[in-house]
Amino acid sequence: MTSEPSFDDLKRWDAEHLWHPFTQMAEYEPLIIQRARGCTLIDVEGREYLDGVSSLWCNIHGHGHPKLDAAIRKQLDEVAHVTLLGMAHPTTIKLARRLTQLAPAGLNHVFFSDDGATAVEVALKMAFQYWRQTENRRGACVLRSITQSETVPSMPTQRTKYLAWDSAYHGDTLGSVSVGGVARFHEMFRPLLFDVVRLPAPDMYRLPPGVTREAACDHYLKQFEAALREHAESLAAVVIEPLLQAAAGIITHPPGFLRGVRDLTRKYGVLLIADEVAVGMGRTGKMFACEQEGISPDFLCLAKGLTGGYLPLAATLTTDEIYSAFLGSYEESKSFFHGHTYSGNPLGAAAALATLDLFQEEQALQKLQPKVARLSEHLARIADHPHVGDVRQRGLIAGLELVRDRQTKEPFPWSEKRGSRVCQHALTEGVWLRPLGNVIVIMPPLAISLKELDRICGAVEHGITASTVL
Repeated sequence: MTSEPSFDDLKRWDAEHLWHPFTQMAEYEPLIIQRARGCTLIDVEGREYLDGVSSLWCNIHGHGHPKLDAAIRKQLDEVAHVTLLGMAHPTTIKLARRLTQLAPAGLNHVFFSDDGATAVEVALKMAFQYWRQTENRRGACVLRSITQSETVPSMPTQRTKYLAWDSAYHGDTLGSVSVGGVARFHEMFRPLLFDVVRLPAPDMYRLPPGVTREAACDHYLKQFEAALREHAESLAAVVIEPLLQAAAGIITHPPGFLRGVRDLTRKYGVLLIADEVAVGMGRTGKMFACEQEGISPDFLCLAKGLTGGYLPLAATLTTDEIYSAFLGSYEESKSFFHGHTYSGNPLGAAAALATLDLFQEEQALQKLQPKVARLSEHLARIADHPHVGDVRQRGLIAGLELVRDRQTKEPFPWSEKRGSRVCQHALTEGVWLRPLGNVIVIMPPLAISLKELDRICGAVEHGITASTVL
């Protein structure tokens, strides 16, 4: 019988064998979490940490929730996995219907995949293939049927590009990286990527010269319309993170910008992909961020919190118009030739259904507003710190940007790791956070209590004071 490894064994094996994402392994210090309950993580030595970023922005109702645990166990008693290639499972079917009932109007069809990047990748490919298979006033064509005796016909080149914004993050597969714009993450892979029409991020902190906060929305929408006027006939889709760009450092967009983007994409006949992987599932105060400005995109991408932070599952929702373009006879070869082994996994679907049930049963959105208000109070106080350049918040998502000089907005050099130093201090106060460079991110589970939120914000404040001594 094999004995359980010691803590020293785990630390050594972690360093020797486990390659962590977005982590410099030469500097990695092991933090090994063994179990969790509610909003608290517990490491192998019994130390407790409040989960200040929802285990990378995905946990919703807390860890070890009895209803979620029971739903997965019940599903496991039936079947752990069946493919969606040519068959289905009741739990997955029920989840698809439930999502279409909750989503913004018109999103009646669901394609399941594994994570946020694949949800976006699915939308990109669907949009591209839609134009190849549609003949209408916007100038695409019908895909010719292909048999074994035929060669692949040449395709029109009109709708082959995408429009996206600087500093956007849509995942780490090559398609999602191409429409992303975080150079520090993705510059290495530029030779592998396709070209994108790129616009400046609609940033409310670092505004263009001469542009006020009041005029920002109009300024950025004029930029967007000018790009559409020039490129609309070549665009397969526009890709946006609604309301804010999370991995860019919680860059918040001007109020009304999302509404304006939707109106302009309709005006110019361009498809809109809304990447709600980070901002969906209640984070902004409504189930979907698109609801905040009353829009319905052509594609809605979900992941992270879809299963309450329990299991990997993603969904790409789309409209009747898009779906219908993929219907036809076998010989026409119009099917969407894309899929994943674990697409629509029943265990993940069971967790997702239970997660959606809990929004109703525990009134998660209704109970969120006092927490949002408390977070705002803390941010207003911390904003007075001489090295906090900006605080940004939408719902229970917040970012605090550290700067060397508040007047000039000069950032601290990346190499000084000021954000990491704040988070290291927070660990000493029993709070786990993960920064984005000089931006401290606060994004706890929606189930966080006011007292726990106070502790998180207190640790952040103390960490900023300790780490910004020049």
